Amino acid sequence: MHRKNLEIPGSRTRRERLYHRYAVLVAAATLLLIFAGGLVTSTGSGLAVPDWPLSFGQLFPPMEGGVLFEHGHRMVAAFVGLLTVVLAVWAWILGVRPAIRWLATAAVFLVVIQGVLGGITVLYRLPLWVSVAHACLAQTFFCFVVVVALLTGRSSVKTGSPGAGFRIDGLVTALTVTTTGMVFVQLLLGAMTRHLGAGGAIPDFPLAFGRIIPPIQSAGVAVHFLHRLGALAVVLLFLSTTILVLRRHPGERRLRNPALLGLGILAIQVGLGATVVWTGLAVIPTTAHVAVGAGVLACSLVLAIRAFQITPFPISGLPEGTTG
Repeated sequence: MHRKNLEIPGSRTRRERLYHRYAVLVAAATLLLIFAGGLVTSTGSGLAVPDWPLSFGQLFPPMEGGVLFEHGHRMVAAFVGLLTVVLAVWAWILGVRPAIRWLATAAVFLVVIQGVLGGITVLYRLPLWVSVAHACLAQTFFCFVVVVALLTGRSSVKTGSPGAGFRIDGLVTALTVTTTGMVFVQLLLGAMTRHLGAGGAIPDFPLAFGRIIPPIQSAGVAVHFLHRLGALAVVLLFLSTTILVLRRHPGERRLRNPALLGLGILAIQVGLGATVVWTGLAVIPTTAHVAVGAGVLACSLVLAIRAFQITPFPISGLPEGTTG
């Protein structure tokens, strides 16, 4: 029999624990990359460097003005790409379970596609849909790395698969999946708002032109208002999810912790969104709004995956009215 691997509960070796820590590092570096990308948009530096993959025909141009943000973003992206290749190669060498190996390998392909999209964005002078796709793919890539980090963690290793005598709480899993999907849609709307230049299309908050529903005078106002409605939907869904988790599984910290953490990060995100409007798109809150949104997505995704992993209800003792 081969050396114990991540498929055997509680069997993590020192190298497997090290791999998990490395995956967490890659996820943290990816979050930094998302912040750096947001900084490029917030400062209007997307075309500060007109060529790609070089910058003014150089590997290291003078880091001045917008070049600092745009070329700095490229350097961080290249570093994260290198980290991701190591993550995938190490997964195959270590012999972790197939799902993790393929997730890490897919992450390499995603980061390559992301780099190409970034190049197209520059060469074709910031086309809207390519810029939006570039932003959304960054969030997708972040999700892949977060899942690798989660599945190599101690709690996921010990959880195992649902047993024959247990049922997953179907209502919790359905709500967590719905919430995660809505968070991603909201990030898509946020990317459209930024790249359409509609962040200041509605100048007041919480009202919109002094009304609950503003007059839709332009595409910018429409997209901005949809983004606000999306934020409301995310808040209601995440709050409902957290309340449900606390009521039905108060002792399960693997559900409780990401739910409470995500709700706290979401509160910060809403505050940042308001600050973006009140400050007239100030660089720091606008950029932080992008990165913190990724944090909300990560917490929601972790909660959804753990809801599938954890089997809290014995079939013989399901609460009345609960379905599998």
